[in-house]
Amino acid sequence: MRAMVLEAQRARLQAREVEVPVPRASELLLKVKACGICRTDLHVVDGDLTQPRLPLIPGHQIIGEIISMGADVRGFVPGQRVGVPWLGGSCGRCWYCGHGKENLCDDARYTGYQINGGFAEYTVADAAYCFSIPGQYRDQQAAPLLCAGLIGYRAYRMLETCETIGLYGFGAAAHILIQVARYRGQSVCAFTREGDSEAQAFARQLGACWAGGSGQSAPVALDGAIIFAPAGELVPAALRAVRKGGQVVCAGIHMSDIPAFPYDILWGERSLCSVANLTRRDGEEFLPLAAQIPVETTVTTYPLQQANEALDDLRHGRFSGAAVLVP
Repeated sequence: MRAMVLEAQRARLQAREVEVPVPRASELLLKVKACGICRTDLHVVDGDLTQPRLPLIPGHQIIGEIISMGADVRGFVPGQRVGVPWLGGSCGRCWYCGHGKENLCDDARYTGYQINGGFAEYTVADAAYCFSIPGQYRDQQAAPLLCAGLIGYRAYRMLETCETIGLYGFGAAAHILIQVARYRGQSVCAFTREGDSEAQAFARQLGACWAGGSGQSAPVALDGAIIFAPAGELVPAALRAVRKGGQVVCAGIHMSDIPAFPYDILWGERSLCSVANLTRRDGEEFLPLAAQIPVETTVTTYPLQQANEALDDLRHGRFSGAAVLVP
């Protein structure tokens, strides 16, 4: 099969012919129909995340058709369409796994990081970590729901009782979560890169009550904020923007160093927390909700062999919404 392979970090992906993987007893063999491109893929390629299994096929927002199944798989059938997220497996024995927090398992494994992912024509995935995909979504539109949607939803759940939410970084995750927030009657302020008028217009188009640069002040105090951009300097900015009792959620897997900030912008029972990965419960809740709203994803598609160009376009913010590779 064709695959785009990372052979060394801080290097371009290489187009290679590799063997089609063989599913183990608990796995599904999938024909990849689409694979979203995520900022986490950039962190893997650029060396910000330092423990990839090399050589590696990246990609963790996979929509695939089941070709065959391992002997122990139940609840799936050949020909079914499923989604494969970032969390690809966990130990199943530790305290975290026993309390529905497998996202924090010390022995968790991640798709497109320790497990070969979806920048290829075929892939395998543990059936226990795959999700059925609502039938109304085309493959390309469904792919961003598997990470931008799921991890974004996990961050959003911490703020779902807020009246006004700030979203810092208006990319793939924010363009999905604003639709959830608006569906639930919440107001959203969108913070983009300075001078990014296209992203600000896109946010307003999706229902933002205000959109501006990350260095600007929103016209109202925020009840909570989610930081999707991997920029540590946004943490003090967001703390200043939320009212007393508000919460700031850091939703990225990697962030640059957070600068020192005065205690008085945290004081007043403001809180700061992070979101790590996703749980299976997140997928079971979010995917039906996305179909009910319905969330509409804006995607730019690229053929598999243009994965490097797609990553570079993501790095420089050259498109709105999400990018998706189509083998």
